[in-house]
Amino acid sequence: MTAGRAAGCVIVASVLWAASVSTRPADAQVTLTRHGQQIDVAIDGHPFTTYYFDPAQAKPYLQPLRTASGTVVTRGFPIGNDVPEAHAKDRQLEPHQRDFYFAHGDINGVNFWAEEAFSRFYGPQSMPFGRTVFRKLDAVPSGSRNTLRAEFALESPKGVIGTEIQELTFSGDRSTRQIDAAFTLRADHGAIAMNDTKEGTFAIRVAPELNSPPGLMLNARSAIGEPAIWGKPAEWVDYSGTIGGERVGIAIFDHPRNFRHPTTWHARGYGLFSVNPFGLRAFTSDPKVDGTYRIESGGSLTLRYRVLIHGGDALQADIPGAYRRYAEAAGGDKGGE
Repeated sequence: MTAGRAAGCVIVASVLWAASVSTRPADAQVTLTRHGQQIDVAIDGHPFTTYYFDPAQAKPYLQPLRTASGTVVTRGFPIGNDVPEAHAKDRQLEPHQRDFYFAHGDINGVNFWAEEAFSRFYGPQSMPFGRTVFRKLDAVPSGSRNTLRAEFALESPKGVIGTEIQELTFSGDRSTRQIDAAFTLRADHGAIAMNDTKEGTFAIRVAPELNSPPGLMLNARSAIGEPAIWGKPAEWVDYSGTIGGERVGIAIFDHPRNFRHPTTWHARGYGLFSVNPFGLRAFTSDPKVDGTYRIESGGSLTLRYRVLIHGGDALQADIPGAYRRYAEAAGGDKGGE
């Protein structure tokens, strides 16, 4: 897969670096700056997002995500482990749904999707909570100057059950912002079972203006709205709506060489925008179907996605064409055509 078009700053990832170094790219200047347990991402000098990996939180995440014009297209809370009192009684609060995150609701019988810090919102839980705990930042891959790569331990109450590696590449131009994400699960502490549940796996929690309604959910198969999209396979899904008078949208592209491509989607009208290739029984209610996938001891699984933040709705932004170019570059199918 082509990992983003823009070049930017080179970060040598260690506990010592704190300043950013950047050079002028062909498209836009991407600058990554570390402050303690977070990395600020700017494009052409404008804030885009921040990567949080503080072990005080149960998992790493990006927050917020912005358009090229600076409009925030994701939910504004929680911040850390705190939920504003004004939102505490929201029926669909789901505070574990961070702005941009990777987690799964049943890995070896441990729930990495929900977070123990918010257990008062959940009611009784049948599984223990897991944590994705920061280990280290690695040097960026050779030739990639707008990429961060972080390693985490998948910790259950009984100890580490595996390793997760997150690699995020940022790019943009005058009208778009883009993240190419690769998430690798490594079974280096015994086999890992990604069990069948709807609660997963790569997700964005969009701003309420992009909920459907009032916004619009559309997928590569021309399906519209949650009933037609939730649990169904598609190469891409897009949410769009109007924020502060500006028509904006977010698309997630499933990499054509991903496991179980085209993937199924745990995408909800209330703002949860999630890709989940493991929840087949949960989506179909068919007891004969099981989406569980086992990563054998010593093995690994990598899932890749592109997030494209754009102006206009999916058709105005030519999301079908953008996906076609993405798939062609990856040597896979073109999706929805």
